[in-house]
Amino acid sequence: MNRNWIYAGLMAAGLALLVAGPCLAADECTEIYGAGGTKIGLATGSPGSLGLVKALAEAFNAKNNSAICWRKAGSGASLTLLRDKKVDLVMVHAPAAEKKAVEEGWAADRTLIGSNEFYIVGPKEDPANISDAKTVAEAYKRIAAARAKFFSRGDNSGTHKKEKEIWEKAAVTPEGAWYIVTKDFMTATLRRADKEKGYFMTDSSTWIAEKKHLSGLVILFKGDPFLVNTYHALTVPPGATQGSKLASEFVKFLASEEGQRIVRDYGKDKHGEGLYNDAQYAQKYDK
Repeated sequence: MNRNWIYAGLMAAGLALLVAGPCLAADECTEIYGAGGTKIGLATGSPGSLGLVKALAEAFNAKNNSAICWRKAGSGASLTLLRDKKVDLVMVHAPAAEKKAVEEGWAADRTLIGSNEFYIVGPKEDPANISDAKTVAEAYKRIAAARAKFFSRGDNSGTHKKEKEIWEKAAVTPEGAWYIVTKDFMTATLRRADKEKGYFMTDSSTWIAEKKHLSGLVILFKGDPFLVNTYHALTVPPGATQGSKLASEFVKFLASEEGQRIVRDYGKDKHGEGLYNDAQYAQKYDK
């Protein structure tokens, strides 16, 4: 066979692999749900860690002969994976970054799927006296003024982005020994704050799931509308990866009544209350 033809064939095969997007090797998946013939990659943080992705995947896979590779990543890292076509879709809570991704053309199908909220938790003694603060910015100002131990994920996740916005509202640049950056996920940082008796901003879903394991923390501030945390699903643009079509179908499923029922009921059997609110509830806080 002519060597030029062989070379052209190899180049075409390589290009096809690049267009196809994520190879989704098993060792790149935090978990794989289902064993169907078509596999899609999904990146997210707490909805995967707390089991919601598994519940949604099992219902979706049963109807689509599919498998879902979940990759654990905060919102910032998840969006990077989507931009680089290493996953087909994401579930994230970083509205400004999401909108920018759609505007730049490397994300599509942005769909509201639900919400939770952030709580400021800390030691029962409340050394910064934040429990009677009127706003979350005031609570942060008090923590900084008291130089009370505060834990930050510092990882460009949706939680970290929100935290930085609050410090900006408070006109405070957090720095010093009291401000501890973990570069870790939500649950791990929450547990460290519990062990070392510091303040931390946790999402309500993780708090509900973890509170029975925590002995040193209580909710000290909540209720500021700025702390409501809306989740959206986004996919790669149509045709960008082999899984793009099925990823869009999965997003439609998330928005369907069946998908929304799973979102709002998830966790009730184990914790006595749902870990997430559905899209209808989240709509009034969506920006």
